[in-house]
Amino acid sequence: MSSRSATPIQASRKPRSIKRWLKLKYTQLLRAPGGPSFVALGFSIGMAVEMFTLPTYGLAFFLIFPLIYWLRASFAGALIGFVVGKIIFIPVAFVNNMVGGWVLPNRIRVDIQFLPQWLNHALLMNLKLIVGGIIDGIVLGLIFYFPVKLALAYFAHKRREKRKLKRVHLESKPISEI
Repeated sequence: MSSRSATPIQASRKPRSIKRWLKLKYTQLLRAPGGPSFVALGFSIGMAVEMFTLPTYGLAFFLIFPLIYWLRASFAGALIGFVVGKIIFIPVAFVNNMVGGWVLPNRIRVDIQFLPQWLNHALLMNLKLIVGGIIDGIVLGLIFYFPVKLALAYFAHKRREKRKLKRVHLESKPISEI
């Protein structure tokens, strides 16, 4: 079998195709059947779930699927919210730990007899992160829902107006110029 080498034309088209693919996905989000609220709800779900994914060792990610189905939200929006949540997780983790410490009673202890003390302490810290992450995730989801919905509505309206102006401009030109 002969190996095909990449031609300069193929190499130069690759970044352009990625840019076009991202633009297509952006347009699909703006044109989502449920509108901006559909995508914003998905974003909020992704953001909320990300806040307690790390202490559950990634298993909370699987909670996105039933939540998207039950709440009729956008899966693409949830994945975007999940990624944004990953970006802001480190500073928010300290807040999650504080909130978990406030909510959980002081007398709560994780004491599994056959585990070393340091592992019991790590499990208690994870419990605080999970409880605080659930609470903070719900709050962040509610906070981010409205700005995302308004931003999507704004960008969709702006795109519609731009297309409308372009259509009017093309209709006003004589056929010989087109």
